Amino acid sequence: MPVYHIVLFRLKPHVTPSQLQTWTSLAQNMVGKIPGLISLKANTPLPICVPRAKGFDMGLVAVLEKEGDLKGYAVHEAHLEVQKMREELCEDTLAYDLEF
Repeated sequence: MPVYHIVLFRLKPHVTPSQLQTWTSLAQNMVGKIPGLISLKANTPLPICVPRAKGFDMGLVAVLEKEGDLKGYAVHEAHLEVQKMREELCEDTLAYDLEF
């Protein structure tokens, strides 16, 4: 059963559009490198959602084949590279995993 790995990010004030694009591309390029990772999409919230977003100004949805793939995803070299950049660019992160 597919797992949806949803992550919200609160960006630091100094983050540039160029940095955000680099990070997004790096994250999306994990597909095909990490076993079990089917797709990954990242973007900023729609304007209608911003008042309810509690300061989170970026999000991603990664789809993995099954729950067990989350463990490999978390420690994979490609993900650790994205995570390192996240630490540079983000003040806070919220992750939530769903299976259905």
